Amino acid sequence: MSNQSNKAEGVAQQVGGKIKGAIGKVIGNEQMEAEGKAKALEGEAREKSAKGAERVKGKIEKVVGAVKNRIGHVIDDEKMAAEGKATELKGEKRENSNR
Repeated sequence: MSNQSNKAEGVAQQVGGKIKGAIGKVIGNEQMEAEGKAKALEGEAREKSAKGAERVKGKIEKVVGAVKNRIGHVIDDEKMAAEGKATELKGEKRENSNR
């Protein structure tokens, strides 16, 4: 499963868990309330894990792009430098969008 899918699934688990917990609280069912809280926490952990993995991917893209950009400038290859900068910016965006 992709990180984006895991992130979405984590959010869905959180929502489902909160709903189940709230229903359990309203009807006085402590077990249902506890199960809902546990499911919400599990979903939160899953979402955070997926975001962490995406930040790592972003960091790698950013570093690889920066290196390619610098090498392109050193060897006077504008295309390589531009591709490197684009990869660097893509990685930065991925990193920042998963905070």
